[in-house]
Amino acid sequence: MKKTLAFKKPIMLLLIAFSLICTCITLISKDLGCMIMTFTAYIACALVWIISTKVYREIEEQFMNLDTLLAPSQKKLLEDFPLPISAINKKGELFWGNALFFENVASSRKVIGSKSEELFPEIDLKAACPYEGWQVEHEKKLYSVITTPALGLPEAYFMFWFNDDKLKRIAKEYLLSRPAVVSIMLDNYTELLETARESERTQIIGTIEYIIENFARETNSLYRKVDKDSHILVMEQRYLTPVLEAKFPLLDDVRQITPDNRMRATLSIGVGMGASNLKAAEQLASQALDMALGRGGDQAAVKTKNGYDFYGGISKGIEKHTKVRTRIIATALEELIQGSSNVIIMGHRLADLDSLGSALGLQGAVTRMGKSAHVVLDSDKNLAKPLYTRFCQNGLKDIFVEPQNALALINNDTLLIIVDTHSPYFLESSEVYAKCKNVVIIDHHRKMVDHIDRAVLFYHEPHASSASEMVAELVQYLGNGRSISNLEAEALLSGIMLDTKNFVLRSGVRTFEAAAYLRRRGADTVEVRKLFSSSMEAYQERSRLVASAEIYSNCAIVIAPEHTADIKVVAAQAADELLTISEVAASFVIYEESQGVSAISARSMGDMNVQIVLEKLGGGGHLTMAGVQLKDVSIEETYRRLLESIDSYQEDNSKTV
Repeated sequence: MKKTLAFKKPIMLLLIAFSLICTCITLISKDLGCMIMTFTAYIACALVWIISTKVYREIEEQFMNLDTLLAPSQKKLLEDFPLPISAINKKGELFWGNALFFENVASSRKVIGSKSEELFPEIDLKAACPYEGWQVEHEKKLYSVITTPALGLPEAYFMFWFNDDKLKRIAKEYLLSRPAVVSIMLDNYTELLETARESERTQIIGTIEYIIENFARETNSLYRKVDKDSHILVMEQRYLTPVLEAKFPLLDDVRQITPDNRMRATLSIGVGMGASNLKAAEQLASQALDMALGRGGDQAAVKTKNGYDFYGGISKGIEKHTKVRTRIIATALEELIQGSSNVIIMGHRLADLDSLGSALGLQGAVTRMGKSAHVVLDSDKNLAKPLYTRFCQNGLKDIFVEPQNALALINNDTLLIIVDTHSPYFLESSEVYAKCKNVVIIDHHRKMVDHIDRAVLFYHEPHASSASEMVAELVQYLGNGRSISNLEAEALLSGIMLDTKNFVLRSGVRTFEAAAYLRRRGADTVEVRKLFSSSMEAYQERSRLVASAEIYSNCAIVIAPEHTADIKVVAAQAADELLTISEVAASFVIYEESQGVSAISARSMGDMNVQIVLEKLGGGGHLTMAGVQLKDVSIEETYRRLLESIDSYQEDNSKTV
């Protein structure tokens, strides 16, 4: 209706313009004909105005009149209803409202005839009304509106208006003012300062503290330094939300600090939000900080009641030079071993050389302490058969036990040591884990959200190159440093060489120290190298995969054309070989692991965090080595999801130097 009336306005404006032109001509020429024309134009304008006004009022009265549609009692009930009510016809036009509607909702009766979608865009008449009503903002007031078909009116709707503006604004202010606790820790405090001069130390710490204090000032936070490398902030949710949207620029600001170009300063941040009180928020922040540190640092972890969100985590972890923690863990582990009746050692399913090698190294150390120890291994389904075969040929087959047979060895005093994984979903046997009461974790992978949380001892070093490196350090302090055999030393060395790609990736000072120790214990590098040999068929298949690679955003991507018996090993080897191509930051090999299960094997040189890329798809791993399995997902869909995840990673980290 309003569009019809609006169509007459241009005609009215044209008549007025024409009248003004005629008036000017009349004043100049003083011609009688022009005067008559001017007079006629003004009369036409007046008539159009009078007729338009009259038509508008008649249409408005017709819209407002419900007498012909409703019984008098129904009309009176609607008009006297203690809530504002409006009605919309089948064209979506507002055609009626009671007195309260015009007093409290609409400031003018001119809204009659207007389209509902223009006045109240939040309301969708084609959809069912939500239980809590439509949330509408009209004329700077907030309402909850209930829509219902108008009985007795064909294809019309009644709208019942509840003014809860004050309540909603109070609720919004309450949510915005909820406290959030932010715990901040400088990851590499010791490493940054150990070779710096005294004047440099003051400058480095002063710069970092200035950045944190400036961040606290910008977010109106309560700030305290609680230790030499630890800080805590308390802020309102209104100030935390922009920080989350900006993805913690504080991480980037601190990362620019590179004293003498030795290493970058990095922070780990834990955020607790959405808690009922400050104490609960502080506990959430502490858990989040542990998670950020467990994933390698240089990132923020936000802990809510619904889980974790992560920001950052793009740089390499900083190796810790001190072995104090290793000695403490070794002492605690020795006490647990001595207090147990027997020990079971287990890695992840489809055990590789690192998983099996670290398990065998521990088994030898525990045996020399006078305790019975067995390694749980599926002899048919593993990726370390050359190592398994070598131990069997040397008369040590009895130390291995199949997962289904390991259950008979468990009692109340059995100690289960899990190596090279900390997720209950990747274990060689979830039944063995469920039956054991005492559990120890030894792992180097970046911490996952669904980690094992009932371990009596959780030795987690995301900066270590491999679980074998961690075990090689531990066995030097177990049982008064009793020597391990050359076979066990070779098993541990093979695990280190696998995860470091022959000491190329993630090889720190402690990695070479562990390798040197194993060499002194009799590890033969030639025998270790033989454990990595493969068949001619596997070599040819690997070559075909590498030749079929495509480059996407500095990533080499391969889709294996068909499933083969050793595709998992071949895919990992192909991913490693693709990194030798210039300007390739990461490699991804997509293959069919089994019927209905697609998998991705990912590798990088450290410039790109493949764990974060595959974490978006439900996988995990390490900064330079990760994987994922997708059930009931085709190879084509897996490829599409991988590209989306790569794009998302590149976008998230485009600002980072």
